[in-house]
Amino acid sequence: MWSAGPAPRRPAASGADGLRLGFQLTRGMRVGLFGGSFNPAHEGHAHVAETALQRLNLDRVIWLVSPQNPLKPSHETADLAARMDGARRFARGRAMIVSDAEGRLSSQYTIDIVRALKARFPGVHFVWVMGADSLASFHRWRGWTQIMREVPVAVVSRPWIAIRSRFSPAAKRFARFRRSSSRAANLPYARPPAWVFLRGPLNFQSSTALRERTRKSPPRVGDPA
Repeated sequence: MWSAGPAPRRPAASGADGLRLGFQLTRGMRVGLFGGSFNPAHEGHAHVAETALQRLNLDRVIWLVSPQNPLKPSHETADLAARMDGARRFARGRAMIVSDAEGRLSSQYTIDIVRALKARFPGVHFVWVMGADSLASFHRWRGWTQIMREVPVAVVSRPWIAIRSRFSPAAKRFARFRRSSSRAANLPYARPPAWVFLRGPLNFQSSTALRERTRKSPPRVGDPA
């Protein structure tokens, strides 16, 4: 059974897929890692990625499209290629990269991909980026305390859940390591655990609402029944 306990260290990936990640990073870069199912991607995801890019003064934000979220049923998750295409529509600009590195490196959990990319790109200053809705359930992720100790974390405010996320188990557990948002630009250089909560204009789109809207939409004239 899947659990939120500590994740054991795994050997680094080898072979062609482990080398051809579709992007190259150089020492000294500040890079945000923005993981998720993106099922489907939407403007809310773009808002989180763009807020992190600007407020943290990042060189790149990598959208890590997960093959399958362990917390979500597989029958509700669209094909990986379709979700990659959807993410590309919202990952605007040269600083945004959409990647299936999790699948290429056979990383089942976030902690695995974080460790793998740190080993693959030494000298790069990684930050894990997530919306406040993810912080609210972060304590359910496998190895979540280890993630906090591997890389700094940036949390971007999301509608309806901002207050609940700030009082979540993860926020309470690491409360003394929270940094002022006025120091956000220095977060990539911070020694973890270190995290910030970034407020800004809210985007109200969500993947759940989009999927529900698609299920309830009547077929258009000329569409197959």
